[in-house]
Amino acid sequence: MAALDNCYNVNDLRAAAKRRLPRGVFEFVDRATEDHLALAANRSVFQDIKLRHRALLDVSGRTTKTTLFGKEMAIPMAIAPTGAAGLCWYRGELALAKAAAAANIPLTLSTASMTAMETIADQAGGRLWFQLYVWKRRDLSYQIIERAKKAGYEALIVTVDSAVAPNREYNNRNGFALPFNPSARFLFDVALHPAWTLGVMGRYLTTIGMPKHENYPAEFQGTITSGSAGRSDAMRLDSLNWDDIKIFRDMWPGILMLKGVNRVDDAHRAIAAGVDGLIVSNHGGRNMDSAAATLSVLPTLAAEVGDKTTLILDSGIRRGSDILKALALGAKAVLTGRATLYGTAVGGEAGASKAIGFIKTELDKTMAYTGCRTPAEISTDVFFGDAANGWDAEA
Repeated sequence: MAALDNCYNVNDLRAAAKRRLPRGVFEFVDRATEDHLALAANRSVFQDIKLRHRALLDVSGRTTKTTLFGKEMAIPMAIAPTGAAGLCWYRGELALAKAAAAANIPLTLSTASMTAMETIADQAGGRLWFQLYVWKRRDLSYQIIERAKKAGYEALIVTVDSAVAPNREYNNRNGFALPFNPSARFLFDVALHPAWTLGVMGRYLTTIGMPKHENYPAEFQGTITSGSAGRSDAMRLDSLNWDDIKIFRDMWPGILMLKGVNRVDDAHRAIAAGVDGLIVSNHGGRNMDSAAATLSVLPTLAAEVGDKTTLILDSGIRRGSDILKALALGAKAVLTGRATLYGTAVGGEAGASKAIGFIKTELDKTMAYTGCRTPAEISTDVFFGDAANGWDAEA
């Protein structure tokens, strides 16, 4: 694909995705909420940390491989749950899952995705995690959990940072919302993007029909244009509480993680409830706009509970050097969502694979520069300046 051939990093993939996707779809993927403060903070914290070269150390035998929850992975990174892959590419979740399996990293399938979890398990394989949005009627959530269990998913990730729907004003301006009722502005923009119109929506309409949320409970699996689509009153997370987590723990025999834990007191309660891992996340800046950057809160969590649970850093990952910085501050791995979505939007499985490859190569090179032969050797010793003496998370 010519577009992919001209991409040399995730930023290039983003630019190519922006050209290919209608504005409403691209901004749903790329933007965050309100004034984009959290989105900017996530990146600026990574960019502010500088590293030191290590000289004359043989790093010829280095590897980016690591072990997470007892299984080897090629790079300390998993694909974050994202609900838009199926709008970026025809059956985009399947393309993304195949890329993750080929790269030997886990794929997290979102409740809001448009490809059934069973299809992903049957046709992609690999290490599969499932992300759960909790429904007001808890029995609906239990049905979803049982489906994921039956399909053989390794881990269940419960999102806990989405008590209310986010204030994404740009979606309203773009006429992009679910259920999908396109505005004249959006339809005009679609006409300007024939590759997407024919290659994504055209293929849906001539094969399986208008896409729908196939991992929703059966009674809510309407198409994206029907009234049952989107986060209706039936999906309400503002009543989610610790009693629910205990029930999920009893129901789920595999790895259980909570996504969106940023406080020490919440971390302790999660550990007491039997949770296996905590994903330090602010939803990629897509929910609370004044949320702290996740890399800022990671060191405190690592100091308090890092020896009691597995910490995974989410939000803001764009380069392999970002992974090194996150591991140095106490994460065992990271999640990335937008980076691989950009690739998927440009080239499906090949584009997602390219995004993963960029990040892996960058991590490998940064490890070599800083004298780290394995992810286990990465520590704050790689930092320069104040960071080298115990990075100030409040700075």
